[in-house]
Amino acid sequence: MSKNILNTNNNLLVTGTAGFIGYYLSKKLLDQGYTVIGMDNLNDYYDVYLKQTRLDQLQLYDSFTFIKGDISDKMIVNELFAEYKPDIVVNMAAQAGVRYSIDNPDVYIQSNLIGFYNILEACRHYPVEHLIYASSSSVYGANKKVPFEEKDFVDNPVSLYASTKKSNELMAHTYSHLYNIPATGLRFFTVYGPMGRPDMAYFGFTDKYFAGEPIKIFNDGDFENDLYRDFTYIDDIAIGLERLLRNPPEAADGAPHRIFNIGNNRPEKLMSFIGALERALSNALGRGVEFNKIYEPIKPGDVPATYASTDLLYQAVGFKPETSIEDGLQKFADWYVDYYQVK
Repeated sequence: MSKNILNTNNNLLVTGTAGFIGYYLSKKLLDQGYTVIGMDNLNDYYDVYLKQTRLDQLQLYDSFTFIKGDISDKMIVNELFAEYKPDIVVNMAAQAGVRYSIDNPDVYIQSNLIGFYNILEACRHYPVEHLIYASSSSVYGANKKVPFEEKDFVDNPVSLYASTKKSNELMAHTYSHLYNIPATGLRFFTVYGPMGRPDMAYFGFTDKYFAGEPIKIFNDGDFENDLYRDFTYIDDIAIGLERLLRNPPEAADGAPHRIFNIGNNRPEKLMSFIGALERALSNALGRGVEFNKIYEPIKPGDVPATYASTDLLYQAVGFKPETSIEDGLQKFADWYVDYYQVK
């Protein structure tokens, strides 16, 4: 990898800045004195008020500029690049969610394919020092070999969401090769934490508990062969991202393009994770919490296990996520109880 390119004179563009990961990265960079241009369409895929709350926190910084817009609007993207000429671009804007993609495919094509194409084209015409973009652990599909390594076969995605993320990696590699755009793709593994996405299981389970409703667990009640997930705490993600910003890839195999897993490297059984969440909420509330559980078959598009090898990431930037689920879920539970004022 090349030398550090990041300094406080850089213009950094973060798309999806009102989203979960985009917000945490933007705040970390702003805290360190960088200038951040944020872009988000503030869509209603989940609670817009939560997105606005994140955005309000970022707008407290004088060095933050917000542009409301959609990356699928090529004119807005081009105008933004022409005016601000970002040195480093972090594309976190995307339509997320595996199950949502089954019933709502159009938005995935619009945002994840057309939108990402617009970002690549803008990076081509307004050259940048580094493009970082969000991929996903879902590209590994139903791979049975664990831990997942970046060199593994990823040509059998089991959801449209995964297909769009695999497509992003291919598109980025091509643009990297043709136009010498230093680009880094990150395969995120089940990111969680305070101010997280309400569509994620841990957040939804907590919502259900306070609504007095049962939670649905899609493992068919098979505790011996329970689902495994590599849960990764948001602060770890932000640290890894910030370090990678400083290190664009050198040309290798004809393109300055690299892919990294960014996960916890310690997969947990889903039921263990749920137990840890119950304990965290018990601590936050000062009383015992136990979810009412309903077990159902695994849903189409879901995979039985995610488990990241993080060796490449460690070799590149000397970083490996380390937050335990107990610590991470306690921070989430404390935030949730305070933010929603529940008892």
